[in-house]
Amino acid sequence: MKNMTNKILIILLLILCVIAIIVIVKNTKDENTKIANSNSNTASTPESETNTTNAEKNEDVSNELFAQYYETAEKIMQDMSIEEKVGQMFLVRYPDSGVIEQIKNETPGGYILFGKDFDNETKESILEELTEEQEASKIGLIFGVDEEGGTVVRVSSHKAFRNSKFKSPQEIWKQGQLPAILEDSKEKSELLKSIGLNMNLAPVVDVPTKSSSFIYDRSYGRGAEKTATYTSELIKTMSEDNMISVMKHFPGYGDNEDTHTGIAVDERPYSTFETTDFLPFKSGIEAGGPCILVSHNIVKSMDENKPSSLSKNVHKILREDLNFSGIVMTDDLAMDAVKSYVENGEAAVQAVLAGNDMIISSDFVSQKQEILKAIKEKKINEDIINKAVRRILSMKIAYGIINTDDIEV
Repeated sequence: MKNMTNKILIILLLILCVIAIIVIVKNTKDENTKIANSNSNTASTPESETNTTNAEKNEDVSNELFAQYYETAEKIMQDMSIEEKVGQMFLVRYPDSGVIEQIKNETPGGYILFGKDFDNETKESILEELTEEQEASKIGLIFGVDEEGGTVVRVSSHKAFRNSKFKSPQEIWKQGQLPAILEDSKEKSELLKSIGLNMNLAPVVDVPTKSSSFIYDRSYGRGAEKTATYTSELIKTMSEDNMISVMKHFPGYGDNEDTHTGIAVDERPYSTFETTDFLPFKSGIEAGGPCILVSHNIVKSMDENKPSSLSKNVHKILREDLNFSGIVMTDDLAMDAVKSYVENGEAAVQAVLAGNDMIISSDFVSQKQEILKAIKEKKINEDIINKAVRRILSMKIAYGIINTDDIEV
């Protein structure tokens, strides 16, 4: 009997051992599965996070105005120094002498010419001069001028270039309405291109309400909606003629004073801009307008403290609310309206931080150094410079200023 009991106990122990082994093996497999799953999740998380981060970092630029040229522009930028990139952000007041030397040493984006630059010149002499300067430049140059017609005629005010001055849009409209204005634009572009110019800082798309206003004579003078139609058609015509247009003066000049000699403060509510001043800019943007010039007016409903040209919020409205992806440029930073609002003389630095791609400058070399210093001191992120220069180069490619035949993408 005792032996039988012992045998039963041994059998039971063996059964318990087998059960224990089965349980241990099962638990081990489950744990290994958990570890494997955990490792798999851990391995995939960084990749997922990286993709999300990259997606956030890589903005969708496919719908931007000059997006089709970005890859070529980036190829050009690979061989550019930061000094050359910053130089491209300047549209420089044409100097009296030393232009070729400045081009070689400072690589400006281009030059803006004024009436005095055509004094005692001919079509042939100006073309020869600008052609020589284009050939001296590593990167194709913008040569711009204000040839609005009427009171602002830098070229046609000289008999050597045209028998009479181009008339204002309002004068031409009285003669033949919008079709006559578009024909006049074609003649302007033909003349400017024939002497080596590739940018006309026009049209004025402001909507003044009083005939006594500073900007009225330079405007279309027919209200917001008609000015919007005028802007759209004129932008299309200038683009067809391969002339860079510049809509001005964002966010809308209204009935304000002249900012060449002092500050203008705009007290109008934001709703007024939405229903009037923005309309021509919106239609011009939809028509593919490449450039918009920002005024020095202080517009209180957008920024109480800074001129529009130096205001981040004004530029944010232009980029985000009006969806403009072309070139944003300042009015001349030498104007009196800017001087009292600049800290430490860093007008160019503030202009870049506000969101301008190009700066019209009468003090190019020192302002270029201001920006380079700010980059070195980490006040300006180099990514801001790269985005601006990519847009500038892309516009130059689009308008044939940069020859891309020898650039492999």
